[in-house]
Parts: sequence; structure tokens; C-alpha cells
Amino acid sequence: MEEETGEKGVLWGPNIVGFGTYTQKYANGKEADWMRVGFSPRKAKMSVYIMSNRERYDDLLSRLGKHKTGKSCLYINKLTDIDEAVLREMIREGFKDVRGE
Repeated sequence: MEEETGEKGVLWGPNIVGFGTYTQKYANGKEADWMRVGFSPRKAKMSVYIMSNRERYDDLLSRLGKHKTGKSCLYINKLTDIDEAVLREMIREGFKDVRGE
């Protein structure tokens, strides 16, 4: 993720590594700083936080390989299950997405 974002990884809480920051604005008017992209090496699956607008990633997801998705997360059992080039593209796109590029 450092290679694709140009940002150093920073620990967000006890087990999430994030790259870059932005201010998330909620419907109720509150704001909070959050990472642009990140991951968490969980016991069962790796959680990857890269999809701010999931519909935009349908094509990439179809080419990624074995995975599951949540609202804005990608869940991967093993990196060998997926196409690394597609994941790198998703990281770049997710990082730009959050910045509004």
C-alpha cells in the first residue's frame, strides 16, 4: 500500500494500518479524521479498506479472485487467492476516490 499511495503506514487503533488521511463528514454534521485506504491482518481474513463507492469497483472485483465484500471492505483469506495487480489498481483508485480525483 505504501508503494501505491506514496504514504507511510500509520496505526489506527490496535490493529488497522492506514495510509493517508481525510476528514469524513457525516449526515448529522459531525466530522472525523479517517484513513484513505488501509488494512487489518485479522486471524480469519485480511480486511482491506479501499472502496468508498463499491459500485465503482464491480469490474475490478470481478477480476480480483477469491474474496468477499462488506459495505466498504474487502475480505481476503490469502494473498495467493487474488490477482495482486488488480488489488494494486483498487488501492490506487480507492486512494484517489477519497481525495475526489
